[in-house]
Amino acid sequence: MSQIVTREVPAELQHKLLGQGLTPLQARLYAARGIADSEELDYGLKGLLPYQNLKNAEAMACRLADAIAAKQRLLVVADYDADGATACAVAVKGLSMLGATIGFIVPNRFEYGYGLTPEIVELAAQKRPDIIVTVDNGIASVAGVDAAKARGIEVLVTDHHLPGDTLPDALIVNPNQPGCEFPSKNLAGVGVMFYVLMALRVEMRRRGVFDEQTQPNLGVLLDLVALGTVADVVRLDRNNRTLVENGLKRMRAGRMAPGIAALFRVAGRAHYKANTFDLGFTLGPRLNAAGRLDDMSLGIACLLASNEEQAVRLAQELDKLNRERRGIEAGMQDEALAALSGIDAGNRYTLTLYRDDWHQGVVGIVASRLKERFHRPVIVFAPGDEGEIKGSGRSIPGFHLRDALDLVYKRHPGLILKFGGHTMAAGLSLDESRFSEFQQAFEAVARELMDEKQLTRMIETDGSLPARDVNLQLAETLAAEVWGQGFPVPYFHDQFMVVNQKLVGDKHLKLRLAREGCEFDAMLFNHADWLPDRIQAVYQLIANEWQGRKELQVYLQHWAAA
Repeated sequence: MSQIVTREVPAELQHKLLGQGLTPLQARLYAARGIADSEELDYGLKGLLPYQNLKNAEAMACRLADAIAAKQRLLVVADYDADGATACAVAVKGLSMLGATIGFIVPNRFEYGYGLTPEIVELAAQKRPDIIVTVDNGIASVAGVDAAKARGIEVLVTDHHLPGDTLPDALIVNPNQPGCEFPSKNLAGVGVMFYVLMALRVEMRRRGVFDEQTQPNLGVLLDLVALGTVADVVRLDRNNRTLVENGLKRMRAGRMAPGIAALFRVAGRAHYKANTFDLGFTLGPRLNAAGRLDDMSLGIACLLASNEEQAVRLAQELDKLNRERRGIEAGMQDEALAALSGIDAGNRYTLTLYRDDWHQGVVGIVASRLKERFHRPVIVFAPGDEGEIKGSGRSIPGFHLRDALDLVYKRHPGLILKFGGHTMAAGLSLDESRFSEFQQAFEAVARELMDEKQLTRMIETDGSLPARDVNLQLAETLAAEVWGQGFPVPYFHDQFMVVNQKLVGDKHLKLRLAREGCEFDAMLFNHADWLPDRIQAVYQLIANEWQGRKELQVYLQHWAAA
């Protein structure tokens, strides 16, 4: 069940933005997204929040500067998703630029699981590091840090995940750790690592290693920071939008890493008009495919590639893995829907599924697809190690998934073996024999924490748009902004006449729509049935480019008979 709602527009903010020179439509869109001053739309790097407010950033910079001076060996331990891969590439490139001796390892998710575990420490020790630097993990690695210390290896933790009740005994940089006053809690793991590098460069400048003229340009890493930030679906507050916009600028100008250029090439996307959609839905999935089906070291190698030939070869391997991932995902989704066909999902607050032949690397994507379809928190499990099953969950607005799992963990000791994550996404493991018990416990907690209204999908729009304003110029203006999580792309909703419709590619509708005396080309993807003559539609404006020509297209996101 869905309900269309128009975003509230605070009149005071809208009036102020109008007074600062924004157009009426811009003022309406930005006020609805909480922009209080047009200065917040300035994404110059000088507007980045200072690293001094990030707890332990300066202390870690000092420790890394000492390590570089002493020629100690550093080893990055990365996570196996796009944020972890980009954070690893930023750490390796950035620390190398600043003089470090550095390598990396990334756990194979099927053999070692997530984070700095004692098993990963044992693997890392074979490379004889003096210091392990975690990226996009480590905040929950109490046992792993202890295992490293027992081997005489120091650990520096950079992470952004929510901490548990106990912190590891290590120097930690994480905006979400207790006592950190950094104003943005939304940095991705790659953003945290970039901030540590900024602090380190200042510390090395203070020590006279180089000056402002000879210091390395960390800006060359912003393409990687942008990709990881968008792909990890963190909230795009002003600080993150600044990081992303400056990374996109590098891509559009062709000044990106060979690996990112190669990912654009194999995806068939034009880098000169790079936007957040490209990062989140074309490059990110290809990078993630390595960690889902194989080994993320392939993705990291692509990001670290030093020349075009090597980068394209690696990007083609990632593209092949992504096609394989899509096939596995489609099969699992069909099987999940078949399993749910005998269940009245409308009477449930949660959906929890498991099959012993599902692929562990794809459960998160399937959970996300089912969440979108049913608008319920969903956890999908696949077989893990020796009687264990591993699950990945996705949530809906208003239901904090990690907190819900924490409640289950505390109320049912021993049921959840381990868990971690965010508000909207989390992972966990159980004994296979206790799956039904977890289903019931999770459903009970959800019924306690949610009400039925939250189970109705709210489709937020920016209201009606006069037909005379629906044009290519507006579509291009909107495309230039850094839209994403927490700063949603504008959707509008209006009534249209369906003038013409035809099926393309066997599963999409190409439409000609009319309203207020104007006609528009439109697309409705993944829908093969004819529409009625009159519809109420939620839509997005797209500047479509085909064979060198640009034209306006209206993309329908939701429709109902008018």
